[in-house]
Amino acid sequence: MENENQINTNELVKVDEPITTHESDIISIRYAGFWMRFWAYLLDLIVVGSIERLIINPLFRALGIPLIEFNMFAPISIASAIIFYLYFVLMTKYFNQTLGKMVFGIKVIDLKNDKLSWGTILFREWIGRFISATVVIGYIIVAFLPKKQGLHDLFTDTSVIHVDR
Repeated sequence: MENENQINTNELVKVDEPITTHESDIISIRYAGFWMRFWAYLLDLIVVGSIERLIINPLFRALGIPLIEFNMFAPISIASAIIFYLYFVLMTKYFNQTLGKMVFGIKVIDLKNDKLSWGTILFREWIGRFISATVVIGYIIVAFLPKKQGLHDLFTDTSVIHVDR
């Protein structure tokens, strides 16, 4: 039988070096799930639609450009697409979140860096969003992946997290 008074050298701690932990050193990341992102996106669509109705529609009426055309390359369709992508790209670049994300307390982060680059944002918001929209599963996978990433997030190594308020 071993002596109970023996000291395990792995358990020794120097007394003159205090062990300190600070709560501020602990960072917990909570990834935003499918439904939180869904509601934020719906709010963003309302904002984009409002911008179009307040700016584009009166401008087109004043210039005599038709508002109702069922063509992908109609002036109203092109203007709407420009407003849509400018909104998402510029808001994400300068604030890391759109108005919808602000309301719901979430933001986009780059999993590799602190700051989102123009290339990352353009790919995520333009090409990645187009791919995710055409392949609907691109948005649905947010519910099942551990970092709650959509297809456009996987391509750009980004994710959406909750912001402490």
